[in-house]
Amino acid sequence: MRAGATEAKIAEVATASTSDLFDERERAALEYAEAMTFTDRKVSDDLFARVRAHFSEAQIVELTAAVALENFRSKFNVTLGIEAQGFCLIK
Repeated sequence: MRAGATEAKIAEVATASTSDLFDERERAALEYAEAMTFTDRKVSDDLFARVRAHFSEAQIVELTAAVALENFRSKFNVTLGIEAQGFCLIK
């Protein structure tokens, strides 16, 4: 939230594709992250083209690395039973 996201916007991440709170750049990034995360999806050529329209090559690499790292952590932490450490309180 320090970067400017409001609580209302964060609450609508799951419906970002239809929410007026998100622009096309944000929607592309979220769809890209979901395509990387869900095993029944993949990053299509069309989706990658939409991501490239909004982000530089360096930004795409950084976004991809960030999503991959969070996917790694989610698998790692769940497998080892590592609980939340209280850094991000979700109401």
